[in-house]
Amino acid sequence: MATRIMAENRAEILTGAAVLAVAIGFVIYATQGGGFANDRGTYPLKASFRSVEGITAGSDVRLAGVKVGTITSLKLNPKTFFADAVIEVKEGIELPSDSAILISQEGLLGGNYVEIIPGGELDLLAPGSEIEDTQGSVSLINLLMKWVGGQNSDPAGAAP
Repeated sequence: MATRIMAENRAEILTGAAVLAVAIGFVIYATQGGGFANDRGTYPLKASFRSVEGITAGSDVRLAGVKVGTITSLKLNPKTFFADAVIEVKEGIELPSDSAILISQEGLLGGNYVEIIPGGELDLLAPGSEIEDTQGSVSLINLLMKWVGGQNSDPAGAAP
């Protein structure tokens, strides 16, 4: 009887240890994959957007579809009423000074991310520089409303 109880306790302990190990593995994977890992090889850039709808601190920054950085801070500028963003970009990614940054959408049902479009200047953005050419997020609902509203008010398309 005592041997049976010890065997059951041993099985319960091993099962609990396995569940705990898997949970710790998921936590480590989530923090590294979600951009929460402490990246040491980065440098900051700044940008100011009219609208950052769909973007939060921790959102991806991509170049040619590849993640090259993360949004680390979003704050409202009370003087300009724009959203000031701080972007951490991986070391080794040297961006021309006339690069553009915009908020893009992965698809109709996808999330938003920040996209960098490199320019053609020879001068490069230094750490802490501001990307001047920005485009905020575009609301799909607003675009559809303009398109639907434009159908009735377009004088060029009206019949004589």
